[in-house]
Order: sequence, then C-alpha cells, then structure tokens
Amino acid sequence: MVCRLTSSKDHTPKDLPVHVAIIMDGNGRWAKERLLPRLEGHRQGAKSVRRAVEFCRSNGIKFLTLYAFSTENWERPEPEVSGLMKLLSQFIDSELEEIHRNDIRFKVIGQLQRLPKFVRQKIQTALDKTIKNKTMTLSVALSYGGRQEIISAALKIHKKLVLGDLKEEDVNGSVFSSLLDTGGMPDPDLLIRTGGELRISNFMLWQAAYAELYFTDLLWPSFDEDAFWKAIEAYRSRQRRFGKISEQILPPA
Repeated sequence: MVCRLTSSKDHTPKDLPVHVAIIMDGNGRWAKERLLPRLEGHRQGAKSVRRAVEFCRSNGIKFLTLYAFSTENWERPEPEVSGLMKLLSQFIDSELEEIHRNDIRFKVIGQLQRLPKFVRQKIQTALDKTIKNKTMTLSVALSYGGRQEIISAALKIHKKLVLGDLKEEDVNGSVFSSLLDTGGMPDPDLLIRTGGELRISNFMLWQAAYAELYFTDLLWPSFDEDAFWKAIEAYRSRQRRFGKISEQILPPA
C-alpha cells in the first residue's frame, strides 16, 4: 500500500470530509459481467479497498468506514460466505504491516462473535498492533447491522439505568452515540454507495442522520481515485445546514 499525495486537486482540509463511509456494492455483478466467479469480484474489490485507504490517508481524511459484510449477508450461499471469510483473513495478513507503517488504526464494528474463530484471531492481532496509531482510522463493518447496533445501545442504556449508573434525565444523543459500535468516532460526513442502488441497507442508521449521500453506478472494483474525487467534489458542492437556514451558515458579505 503506497500512499501518494494528490496535488492536482485544489482543496483545503476544512472543506474535505473528516469521516467517509462506503457501502462497497457490486463485486458479484462485476465478476458476472466478465463471466468470472463471484469470489474473483471480491478479490478485485479488495484492491479497491486498498486504493480507498491510500486515497484517504494521502488526502488527510481521518476516518474511513467500509461496509464489508452485513448481518443479512450470512444468508448468502455457504461457499461464498466461507470464501469471503478467507479473503478477509488474507487481506489482514497482506495489508497489516503496511497499515501499521502508515500509522493507521484498524477497527472493526459489528457482531464479531458470529465470525469464525480464525478471523476473530486475525482481527484481534490487527487491533492490538495498531491501537496507538493516530494518523487515520480504518473501520471495517463485519457482521454489522444498523438496527441491531441501535438495539444493543438501547439495552446498554437500560442496564445503566437499572444499575443506577445513569439517570434518565442524563440520557441524550451524545450518551447514546457513545454506546454504539462507533463510540468515540465522529459521524460520517459523506456516505458513498457504489453499484447503482439507492438505499443505505441498514448501514450506520443513527450515525448517518446528517451525512451527505452520494450514489454512483460504478461497481466497487471499478471505484478508483478519479471516482473518489468525483464523490468528494459532489460533497464540497453542497451546503450542510444541519437544520439551519443558509444565512446562518454563510458568513456575511
């Protein structure tokens, strides 16, 4: 993973998103169009993951969260699920040293207990090795579902209320956010979905409340640096008001 600075684009850190989340859709269709096995699409998708990480680190985007495997994906054919788990393990093996060398922290969100033991062991190794890294955080959503995450946070709040560790009047959005899998991370500014579908598929339902959504017909293995810049430029062209009016956002002339 070789990170290179993209100097051809005119940007400043303040107008770039701090946190980008991506629904990586289209690996299977990419393979089908080329009469290849679906797993080959996932292998090519791993190359796009590498490009996306390079892009974010090179351009100062501090957080990147990738939707790699949803709770619903467990319903896929067993050979594909097994193949995906092996690919994930291989990805960690091949990329961990480079991730660590680039001062990137590796995180995983989701129901990790459902993952095979050999995958959990590889994940734990990556978590431990990169825990002190600060330049960027790469989060991978595995066995993840937004509704399930919200239910889990609600149960944590209930337990704290019952034990007296939290008072009802102190329950607010910040407290709730801290109990999500993404606790301690900023909400995504930009949520990208590849593959042409126009939905967020149970991904970061709470966190994406004010994210700018960007959809592209490109299949994930074809999502390259130029495609990422198009998403960034679309983000930069929008005015984020967070419920306010334009005059409250724009500085006086």
